[in-house]
Amino acid sequence: MIGHRQLTMEDYAAIFHRHKRTLILLAILGPAVGYLVCLILPKQYTSQTVILVEQPAVPASYVTDISTGDVKQRLTSLQEQILSRSRLEGIITKLGLYPKERTQQVSLEPLVDRLRKQISVTPVKPMAESNSTQLPGFIIKVTDHNPAIAQKVCNEVASVFMDENQRVVHEQAKGTTVFLTKELEDAKVKLDDQDSKLAAFKGSYSGSLPDDRQANLNLLSGLNTQLDAATQALNRAQQDKSFAESMLAQQVGSQSADNPSAQKQLADMQGELSALLAKYTEDHPDVIRLRQSIADLKQQMASSGAQSPSSGATTSAAGLDTPEIQQLRAQVHQYDSIIKEKTAQQRDVQRQIGMYQSRLQLSPNVEEQYKVLTRDYQSALDFYNDLLKKRSESAMVRDMNHQTENAEFRILDTANLPDSPSFPNPLYFLLGGLAAGLAIGLGIIMLRELRDKTLRTEEDVEFFLQLPTLANIPSVEGARRQAAAGKPSSEGPRLVASA
Repeated sequence: MIGHRQLTMEDYAAIFHRHKRTLILLAILGPAVGYLVCLILPKQYTSQTVILVEQPAVPASYVTDISTGDVKQRLTSLQEQILSRSRLEGIITKLGLYPKERTQQVSLEPLVDRLRKQISVTPVKPMAESNSTQLPGFIIKVTDHNPAIAQKVCNEVASVFMDENQRVVHEQAKGTTVFLTKELEDAKVKLDDQDSKLAAFKGSYSGSLPDDRQANLNLLSGLNTQLDAATQALNRAQQDKSFAESMLAQQVGSQSADNPSAQKQLADMQGELSALLAKYTEDHPDVIRLRQSIADLKQQMASSGAQSPSSGATTSAAGLDTPEIQQLRAQVHQYDSIIKEKTAQQRDVQRQIGMYQSRLQLSPNVEEQYKVLTRDYQSALDFYNDLLKKRSESAMVRDMNHQTENAEFRILDTANLPDSPSFPNPLYFLLGGLAAGLAIGLGIIMLRELRDKTLRTEEDVEFFLQLPTLANIPSVEGARRQAAAGKPSSEGPRLVASA
């Protein structure tokens, strides 16, 4: 009797001994029923294929992958697209699935749901020792009552996966190429605008740019050297001319003794001219005035000599035409030409020096504007080159996706033709039947024990009657059965004597 008393292991053993036939019978009957159910249920065959996710044959160092998202996200998107209604309707029509249902003019929607439930896509887990999070591949399984149909549908789904992945990647590359081409055209327009601005600025400030600063300094240094050389040459020419003029004055004075006062005045004036030329240039007003006075005096002396008697005129003319005087006059004329040439050279060099000095003075302002234009131009050029590189890579990816050897997905094994059903599995049904039989047997035993009011042990008597036990009288039938079996009686007392 099962009550509120705590049972011991001996009690459980006694219960099992009393109901072991029932438990053993159900433990045998349960697997048998499970096996019969396994034979009755319709067979389902599963065909599967494995698709590996591989890196393209061309290394990433040569071609950058422009695919958006990781492979897991793309696989989920592909699975939703492939298991969509339109895709599955195409597979049903192409393979001629469910002919009976289709001949009965059943809507394709239930058939699509039925086929969708038969297809499963599961990712392959990476190896435990691998630290990579890259998806190694995925498994496609198709279950159907016909193994040949399961194989055909599995191969078709795998083929659709491959084609759809190629299409998605190609569309991404094509869309990226079109987008980059449009952006590249806009960048080209901006680059041309910056280029024209920079060219116009260079044309307006030619020679005053920061790049020309060092060249301007070098040219200015050379011009200063030329100016010093021209100044020195001019001074030497002026000194030589003064010396030649003094010598000419002496020669003329010796030939014109009749007019010593004029000769002395001419000599004084030429000496004064030499002193002025040592301090000033040819353009100085005092020098110009003194030269004009000397020229007037020489003209007066020549005219006075012409008005003298014929003998005197002949002598004076002969004296002026002496070789020494002619040579000195030629030297003076030559020195005049040199002075004029060096003076013009000095002016030209001074003009150039002023020009380069003005360029150097404008350089800071020009440099600031030039830096702004150069920075904008360089930014536009870098952006254009970056877009050009990306567009080239996108075009390479698009061309690469057309090649089979560069496919990202590769079918490892084609779909197999299953030779044994995947459902129902006899082993699972046998184990399930055994578990069900044992559970039912334990339930029946529990129910019987709850309904049994028999007191079998001293503990039952003392627990339920609250009286001490004086003696135990074994059951006669139990004792006979135990004696016939050669075992001691295990039946509880049938009669209880109490105080």
